[in-house]
Amino acid sequence: MKAKKSLGQNFLIDNIIINKIVDEIGANKDDLIIEIGPGRGALTNKLKKYDCNIIAYEIDKDLINVLSSVEDNKTKIIFKDILNTNIKDDISRINYNRLFIVGNLPYYITTPIIEHIINQNLNFEKLIIMVQKEVADRFMAKVHSKEYGYFTVLLNYFFDISLVCNVKNTSFNPAPKVDSSVILLKPKSELISLNIEEYKRFLKQCFSQKRKKLKNNLIGYNWDKIKNILEKNNLSENVRAEEISGEIFIEIFLGK
Repeated sequence: MKAKKSLGQNFLIDNIIINKIVDEIGANKDDLIIEIGPGRGALTNKLKKYDCNIIAYEIDKDLINVLSSVEDNKTKIIFKDILNTNIKDDISRINYNRLFIVGNLPYYITTPIIEHIINQNLNFEKLIIMVQKEVADRFMAKVHSKEYGYFTVLLNYFFDISLVCNVKNTSFNPAPKVDSSVILLKPKSELISLNIEEYKRFLKQCFSQKRKKLKNNLIGYNWDKIKNILEKNNLSENVRAEEISGEIFIEIFLGK
């Protein structure tokens, strides 16, 4: 089965990396694992060691013959685009204790897939994904770093994010031009209540021109209120978005 460039397919063939991903999940037999993009089923087959229910979403119907051997009474392959899928509806008829989500995400739609998972309002234990290393660095970026941006802040509102391992491009067939990283996104136990769509728009505006001062990106907002919050947190009114932590962004958003 030849990989399709149009679908961003790069099949993981490194058993050491596959085992690291599987071990990071830590499921029990009464749990449910959702896999995004099973490809040829290398990871899916290893996930079976947990003897739990598995649902894998695969967009490429040319893989039906390859993946048919993976299916059994506990493992189901759904040939659908994950972005057009109501996951909550698909899993509603399965009795399970905890939910885990895992996947090797195509580089070109990494962010839309994560946003789709967030929008599904699923109660899951862990999201373990392989993404382009540059993307992982951006997701895990710290304040004051050049990688720190809108999506960094948004993800860190929902999750505690950590690195599982880095992955060389030679771990795939065909080998992509860049290295990858496996990261763990663990949902935070409590979230500060806010309108998430409005908060997204606010963050996007804050980072709309990263080299500009926050004040110049937030034209139309009550700057006196924002200035007071900045001063309370020992920040200058000339601060840029990349110098502000997620906690302070929330304080500004709620108090603006």
